[in-house]
Amino acid sequence: MDALDLPWLAQPLAQALAHARSHALLVQGPAGVGQFDLALLLAQAWLCEAAPEARPADGRACGHCGSCKLFQSRTHPDFQILLPDALREPLGWTADEAEGKEGKESKSKPSREIKIDAVRAMLGFTQTTPARGRAKVVVVYPAEALNTVAANALLKTLEEPAGALRFALASMAPQALLPTIRSRCQPVPLGLPDAAQARDWLAARGVEQPEVLLAAAGGRPQQALDWAQDGLKAATWLALPGRLARGEVAAIADWPVPRAIDTLQRLAHDLLCLAHGAAPRFFPASSLPKKPVASAVTAWSRVLQQAARHAEHPLNAGLLLESLLLQGQAALHPERNPERGVPRA
Repeated sequence: MDALDLPWLAQPLAQALAHARSHALLVQGPAGVGQFDLALLLAQAWLCEAAPEARPADGRACGHCGSCKLFQSRTHPDFQILLPDALREPLGWTADEAEGKEGKESKSKPSREIKIDAVRAMLGFTQTTPARGRAKVVVVYPAEALNTVAANALLKTLEEPAGALRFALASMAPQALLPTIRSRCQPVPLGLPDAAQARDWLAARGVEQPEVLLAAAGGRPQQALDWAQDGLKAATWLALPGRLARGEVAAIADWPVPRAIDTLQRLAHDLLCLAHGAAPRFFPASSLPKKPVASAVTAWSRVLQQAARHAEHPLNAGLLLESLLLQGQAALHPERNPERGVPRA
């Protein structure tokens, strides 16, 4: 990929390349803004074989040398990536591309963890001499997916890297990493991109009313694009509060349960903002019920938070969403329930 594909990464990439003092960088920030992409750009730049004068002034990879061609084709012998099985297909990386080995057929549900076997295979990779002589690079994403055993196995190599070994870890929840992992990495913060830049990026990819979906995604353009590609329209998002207030569970019934609950949580967040006189974040104020009751919204938020913990394994998705919506009616209809009908937390 090119840094220009995600233009807001150009500056963080240049800064990270110019100021890297450690063999291990930890790209950290909210989901949907390109941590994984920045980690890959760092890896390609470290492996690029072009002379400094033949590379862009910001230090990123040339994109044309033999190493860059190998990296782009995912066949670079000095690069390896650690991903949970569950993310390989969504991110377009097969098992052999990610870990340098043939994938194994399995009927079990793909794991969301990076397990010890993958780390052991990576450690074997790090102990050999670079095939092209430049460096050896490992990308770990998301770093918080390392289970405890795998994280501890990685730790020793982070402490004492062999030769020209470099790591780019990317995380959406750095606080979930072992403190010893964090302490051995140089942080590379990645925040939300400029809203105008993100809107233009979405519009260039055919997203209608990009400002609506960008706000819906909390300013995260990659998430907004994913939603648009999944079929979510701006008009659908704007109509959601009204439809849910009317008890139309069908508005979200065919959504994946985690996304449906997340949407209800965003709605509850905005209602709570309005109740306290603050501006909503995810929905325009004109689409929300007027004068919501803070106590009712707070109680509903607690119900949604508890449901989110088990969103991946609902016993009955339809009944769960209907129940959550019914419990939120006090928050969605403040004119009918000024201080009553508060859902159970």
